[in-house]
Amino acid sequence: MAENKRIDHPTGTETVGHEWDGIEELNTPLPRWWLWTFYITIVWAIIYTILFPAWPMVHAATKGVFGWSSRGQLAEQMAANDQRLAPIRQAVAATDIEKLPASPRLWQAAVEGGRAQFKVHCVQCHGSGAAGSKGYPNLNDDDWLWGGDLKAIEYSIEHGIRNPDHDETRVSQMPAFGRDDILTPAQIGDIASYVRTVSHQQSASRASTRGGALFAANCAICHGSDAKGNHELGSPNLTDAIWLYGGDRDSIVATITNSRNGVMPRWGAKLGPANVKMLAAYVHSLGGGEATPEAAIAASATPGAPSNVQP
Repeated sequence: MAENKRIDHPTGTETVGHEWDGIEELNTPLPRWWLWTFYITIVWAIIYTILFPAWPMVHAATKGVFGWSSRGQLAEQMAANDQRLAPIRQAVAATDIEKLPASPRLWQAAVEGGRAQFKVHCVQCHGSGAAGSKGYPNLNDDDWLWGGDLKAIEYSIEHGIRNPDHDETRVSQMPAFGRDDILTPAQIGDIASYVRTVSHQQSASRASTRGGALFAANCAICHGSDAKGNHELGSPNLTDAIWLYGGDRDSIVATITNSRNGVMPRWGAKLGPANVKMLAAYVHSLGGGEATPEAAIAASATPGAPSNVQP
């Protein structure tokens, strides 16, 4: 191969000795600045792998002389942030939730803290805007199964809905009227007609009249004789236009036939009292929160935690 090398006279550069159809390649050396840059990067890479985590091993990477890691840095930052927020969390935890609105700064801090918690734990079901979807409640409206005042929301978040391993969880049980052969398909259809009539989706008819009698005998015990529901039992208001599983005829028939028993995790043990209160404050602030009952206001009319906590 060396015998084929020659000097290219126009450029004065030696060829590499290869030739393709009369075309030869010049052995043009790389610029010296480029070579030195390349060598420096090699040296830098060697130094970096000594100082920082770099080489993958069986279970982890080498730790490096400095012992630095991105996880360690994150843990330090989170610890510093927790320390900064500790006075706020302590104040929130020490304050009855009904009293939070009386302290504007503490209330605002609770709402913002709850907003952050919501983005981590709740958006998966209720959506980023808390508008929910079929089977997952919209938290922006004023329709509440178990009550929408601050204390009721706090209880729902803390204890969850239908958690079989927790005695204090919220529980309601709607019979599966069709699946368990309590009512016939025709009777279920009549009740669906009645429900659609009281929710102003269709005009009264013979079917809805028959359904009204069936409703009084089978459904009014939970939903009320006026079909407006009951917070104590977690039974929904059937007279408005807000539907958790759909208000069309097929959806109502499916609900009566098979029942609905949605589940929500209980967050009290995982998040702690302060974060649960913050979440409740944020949900209540979305616009659909109900006023605190007068009895709760009277019961909480005692000196509470300091109201001058800086957010």
